[in-house]
Amino acid sequence: MDEIVKKECDCGPECTCGCNEGKPCTCGSKGKDGKKCKCGDSCSCGDNCKCGCHSRSCGGFSRFLAGLLIGGGLCAAGYFPGYYYYQTKMNANSVTVKGLSEMDVKADLAVWELKFVVTGNDLALAQQEMEQKGKLIAAFLTEQGFAAEEINASSINTNDLLANPYRSNDINASRYILNQTITIRSQNVDLVEKSLGQTGSLISQGVVFDNQYGSPVSYVFTKLNDIKPKMLEEATKNAEASAREFAKSSDSEVGKIRRANQGVFSILPAEQTMNASEMTQINKKVRVVSTIEYWLK
Repeated sequence: MDEIVKKECDCGPECTCGCNEGKPCTCGSKGKDGKKCKCGDSCSCGDNCKCGCHSRSCGGFSRFLAGLLIGGGLCAAGYFPGYYYYQTKMNANSVTVKGLSEMDVKADLAVWELKFVVTGNDLALAQQEMEQKGKLIAAFLTEQGFAAEEINASSINTNDLLANPYRSNDINASRYILNQTITIRSQNVDLVEKSLGQTGSLISQGVVFDNQYGSPVSYVFTKLNDIKPKMLEEATKNAEASAREFAKSSDSEVGKIRRANQGVFSILPAEQTMNASEMTQINKKVRVVSTIEYWLK
């Protein structure tokens, strides 16, 4: 049996090339099998010189498709690392700045504690004296203009020195020490400050005050939440201004906020002298330092 040799033909109108030239079929020609050749088809040349059996276009298209997929994969492989590298570089383009905001405020609440002491060897007499001194203080406060609901008297504390194992051996010392605290809680801070300077009249009437723990008055600012939004807005503007100055020097532009920390609000004495206490001053200064990170473009 003769071996059938399959070669590529240069098909003419009837595809009668004879299978000698080894060239692809001409587009649009027909083989003896009646099938119309397509661009790139090769003739499977044997007895009938058939077109379209195993075409070169099929292999070419497959190779083209494979090349397209490989090329797309290579593009994707190059795109995603490049994209994430770009995002990483962009994430590094930021600046962290601080914005300061300060506001002068005045205390709106005063707590005044008048602690007075009575001593004696007779407990009943000492207690009577305590009641008398308490009435003197209450009358004084009423004269100053304080309302009854602003005045509160605590219970009387009694200390028997003979019951104290660490008592002194002074036989002239009084046995009993009684103390009581009258507290004024008022929003009229100016009246408290004025009245504090008038307590000399009570001392002249025999009232002994115990102020060994410092100032008897605490001035409190209670409206911090009311001023927080305005101060945060100011701190943010100051931070943005600092960021713009930085961006200007680095030939960049300030973008959106990346992250922010509002900071801690601090209430400080208006007069920040040595050993100054905020609680003893009516006038105060509220401060906040916000930390904000901006994107740079």
